[in-house]
Amino acid sequence: MQSELIPIKFDKVMQSKAYTVVVLGTDEKKFAIYTEPNVGKSIQSYLTEAEIARPLTHDLMNMIFQGLEIKVKQVVINDIQDTIYFARLFLEQKIGDILYIVEIDARPSDCITLALTNNIPVFCTREVLEKTVPIEE
Repeated sequence: MQSELIPIKFDKVMQSKAYTVVVLGTDEKKFAIYTEPNVGKSIQSYLTEAEIARPLTHDLMNMIFQGLEIKVKQVVINDIQDTIYFARLFLEQKIGDILYIVEIDARPSDCITLALTNNIPVFCTREVLEKTVPIEE
């Protein structure tokens, strides 16, 4: 059975010394994903267009994808267990007349960074959205 995919939007990132909070959601419901501070710094550097001395991990991944003519197509947050989210990254590569689509298990925080830098959609399953704890502004 295929799950219904709900488009979600990046709302904001909040940073502390101990963790990063990435806020995502729909117009009706927002939820938070907690991750390490360095992920937040990566997202912040992208959002603020800050100059960085060396490429960050998502920059490296994007350069590899570009070199291999791989397109990042979409992100799906597909599971939540306790407070841990799981995601899938969808990649597309055309070799000759054959179109390959690869689905990769990945951390949502990494996927969100790739989604932002590649301007691609982020979805979550209806089941995940229903399980999330809503946050109030």
